[in-house]
Amino acid sequence: MDSVRIDKYLWAIRVFKTRSDATDACNGGKVKLAGVNAKPSKAVKAGDVLEIRKGSALFTYRILKVTESRMGAPLVPDFAEDLTPESERAKLHAPRETIVLQRDRGAGRPTKKDRRQLEELMDAMDFE
Repeated sequence: MDSVRIDKYLWAIRVFKTRSDATDACNGGKVKLAGVNAKPSKAVKAGDVLEIRKGSALFTYRILKVTESRMGAPLVPDFAEDLTPESERAKLHAPRETIVLQRDRGAGRPTKKDRRQLEELMDAMDFE
């Protein structure tokens, strides 16, 4: 096998959870092959470089080998090299610091239940 559809490949190397998610990303202009938007049926081969936009981060992968079948996570490095800089990965965690808590005007003081829910939220977000 020399080439494979880009949506199948992205699903196989676990970039997307489902093949339809990979197809939607391609149709939405979030997947680029050599700097050009890629349609889901575009064929990819070894040596190609993919750029995938997920949220505010831009992930970059180099294709080492092509495959159509989904594999376990430990096998992914044999098929794709992750070229994503750490600064891009940090963008995924940035929104945590921008959460704004707001109470309705005239709602009075938070009750004990409200305070506990707020503490649970802060613990879940790793705020202190």
